[in-house]
Amino acid sequence: MAFSLLAAACGDSGSSSDEGAGTGGEEASSTTVAVVQDGGSVLDTVINRGKLVCGVSGSAVAFSETQADGTITGFDADYCRAVAAAVLGDAEAVEFVALSASERFTAVQTGKVDVLIRNTTWTQSRDSDVGMDFGPTTYYDGQQLMARASDGFSSDSTIADIDGAVVCVNAGTTTEKNITEAAAAAGVTIDLKTFEESDPVYDGLIDGSCDIATTDGSGLVGRKVKQQPADEEWVIFPSTPISKEPLGPTYLQNDSKWADVINWTVYATIIFDEKGITSANADDMKANPPDGEIERLLGGEGELQTAMGLSADAFYNVVKQVGNYDEIYSRNLNPVGLFRDGSQNARASEGGLMYAPPAR
Repeated sequence: MAFSLLAAACGDSGSSSDEGAGTGGEEASSTTVAVVQDGGSVLDTVINRGKLVCGVSGSAVAFSETQADGTITGFDADYCRAVAAAVLGDAEAVEFVALSASERFTAVQTGKVDVLIRNTTWTQSRDSDVGMDFGPTTYYDGQQLMARASDGFSSDSTIADIDGAVVCVNAGTTTEKNITEAAAAAGVTIDLKTFEESDPVYDGLIDGSCDIATTDGSGLVGRKVKQQPADEEWVIFPSTPISKEPLGPTYLQNDSKWADVINWTVYATIIFDEKGITSANADDMKANPPDGEIERLLGGEGELQTAMGLSADAFYNVVKQVGNYDEIYSRNLNPVGLFRDGSQNARASEGGLMYAPPAR
């Protein structure tokens, strides 16, 4: 199998939560990953290197934020750590590369990163002519708008209410396309301002140069928590998002060995959540598995991890070191007001969409 170097930059290069790149990472890097040769897999490259190189935003609140000490925290960052734990047995064996919306797909195409876990929407164009493959959705999102209540907006506002507004958005993203199409469908005219980075969008909401900011709802919630001025109220609307934004890991096409590893790392966290396997009880569950599926996933009789090129205890390392899906979600997203209950990110057994195929 040969990976070709796709030199062209990608159009439609962002998701609706496309936060611009931050300032480096843990360690945010300019390292270029060796391109996989014929017959190889990114999995082999990562194992031989002893480190996962993971592309993230670096400035997406609660998903991948660069902290003052240079570390990267958040939901997406923890899924990078989960992959590192599965492949290398060490959740900290990961190098983060902060990427802007316009940089991210080229970084995957050229081998600068092994995987992109950067609030990126799965779309038809990206899954075909852009040359990406997508792993399981880790967060179901949708695009909304955020504006100042003092300007007459409320949570009940709709697209019809934004006629004449200055709408600020990341350039070259599905966010830009979605709001343009939604305004046209509603018969309203907007003044669209685009920015390569995300911070100027919200700075504009603060200084008044932007009437409205738009991205995925999760991104707006995070920015509201972190940046809403004390003397203002920012409101998010409409209540029903204007788009579907399934977010998850992204990697180069036609590397099924690497795809299997990433996909089943995510599925393992979901199954562990479904069955109550946590970082706290993983040792007990490994010693006394409640059923055959958990026994296999934790490396016991009938395990399938070694057939994937991993150690038998790969997914044990994931849950022990990083946690199950609910643990990853709750510690990163609950603090900014994002909860699973009643959302599409709830367990399938509770009315949500989070569901994994059987591990057998």
